[in-house]
Amino acid sequence: MVDKELLSRKLSRLQNYVDVLKTADDINWQKYRDDLRIKAFVERYLHLAIEELLDIANHFVSFYQWREPAGYRDLLLILTEHGIFPQEHLTIFQNMASFRNMLVHRYENIDDELVFGIFKKRLEDFDLFTTLIMDWVGRQKENI
Repeated sequence: MVDKELLSRKLSRLQNYVDVLKTADDINWQKYRDDLRIKAFVERYLHLAIEELLDIANHFVSFYQWREPAGYRDLLLILTEHGIFPQEHLTIFQNMASFRNMLVHRYENIDDELVFGIFKKRLEDFDLFTTLIMDWVGRQKENI
């Protein structure tokens, strides 16, 4: 069984990042587009949330000694291969990994509309990840 205390801390941090973004409902497109501080806030908190999600995924792969991932997208495929989440959700999480890479490596050419769209429409994907992780952990306890 994974380290429940560590997993709990990581999930709590992930939820905190997402909650902070969700409470920023006063940010509209115009504010986002025109205010560099708001842009930086949204980008950074999305980045932190995705990093936490990937860290959780890495924890599972490391703890269970599953195969070595070739990259972040593959890391999420490994979780699918082991039943943590169904194939139908894999693209959602792999897109997060790709988005993270865009934030980190293409910072000079970040697509503001894409970032704003994720901020306004995709935060529930993090909740889905948390639910799927907790459901899988719960099923593992039942199989002991």
